[in-house]
This record gives sequence, structure tokens and C-alpha cells, in this order.
Amino acid sequence: MNNPLLCYITDRRQLSSVSLASVISETLRAGVDIVQIREKDLTSRELLALVEEALRASRELGRGGARLLLNDRVDVALAGGADGVHLAAHSMPVEVVRRFAPRPFVIGVSCHSLGDAMAAESGGADYLVLGPVFETPSKLGYGPPLGLEKLRNVTSRIRIPVLALGGITVERIRPCLEAGASGIAGIRIFQDCESVQERVRELRAEIKLVEKSRSREVKK
Repeated sequence: MNNPLLCYITDRRQLSSVSLASVISETLRAGVDIVQIREKDLTSRELLALVEEALRASRELGRGGARLLLNDRVDVALAGGADGVHLAAHSMPVEVVRRFAPRPFVIGVSCHSLGDAMAAESGGADYLVLGPVFETPSKLGYGPPLGLEKLRNVTSRIRIPVLALGGITVERIRPCLEAGASGIAGIRIFQDCESVQERVRELRAEIKLVEKSRSREVKK
């Protein structure tokens, strides 16, 4: 998977006047790399319809590089032709999914510690999401935020991409990347903005600043 990565995690309950399908289409048009459909209360039939609609939008936009993943539901992801699945702590083990869903089927894993991250990598995950890095209302149940030092500790020990999650803002993407993250993941950062395209442009601009800084360091 290419770096850096921008991952939009869906939550239609936080949307007011627009449909989830339209937001997914807009984020694809804006240039996100991963869309993780995370709608735990939908039935299998409803999830399947949402996956198929999102895939149609991706094809129409020509966003062949974007990956559409489904949270937890490996069966629906495979049946609907999604690019992969994102697993939580309670989900099916990574190594089991990898056994019957070989690459290019993408497997992401939510992690909250170095131990989680090492297990995900050894099990065959393609990337992991680590969080919460910063304090955020949606992740209060996971305890205090990990902070940038723990993020740095994980990224220094893990070879696959690590995406920072939790309390991510435009201003915080740069310190996350400097701590070794391969990108960011979030809900509100993409949903709570006037323009998703403008938000993605802001994030890409921050990424370019980090890349320029690294390039200068290499040349020294």
C-alpha cells in the first residue's frame, strides 16, 4: 500500500442532512486512499447494498487506487466484492482471514498497543490503525490517549503501515507523520467539514511539508 494514507471511517449516525452514500462518493472524489465502512447496526443485506453502491461510485469516478473496506464482516466484504476488511479486537483472527482470503484482499486491524500491533503484523495484516493517539469522545472507552511517544514506539517496531487514529486534526497530522505514522484515519475529520475536497487538500499539504523536511534531512 502506498504511503501516506488517508482513511475515512464512516459513521452515518453523525451525518445530519446528507446520505452516507453521497459522503462516501465525495470522499472518493476528494482523493482519500481508504474508505472503511463501519456501520455495525446494519443488516447483512443493507451492508451488501451499501458496499455495492460505494463500488459503483468508485468505478464511475475512476478511483481505482482507492480501497473500499468493510468493518468486521468478512462474509459480506467477500460477497460484495469489497477490496478488503477491517478487523477489530473481537473480530476473526487475522491469520484465519488471510488463510481463505489471500492478497490482494486487504486486511486492516485496529490496535491499541505494541502487542496488538505485533500480533496483527505477524498474522498477515496489510496495515493497522493505532489509537486513540489523542483524546477523542468516541474512544473514551479505550482509556487515556496513547500519545505521540507510544505511536513512535509502535512505528519503530512495525514494518507495515501504521495509521494514527483518535482526535486527529489538520494540525496534528504532521506530528503523527513525524512520529512514524504512515497516515491517519478518522471519522469527524472528514465528516465535520464544509468541504471534504478542501479538507483532503489541507491534509495533503501538511503531508508535503513533512516529505520536504525529510528530503532536506536526507540531503544533509
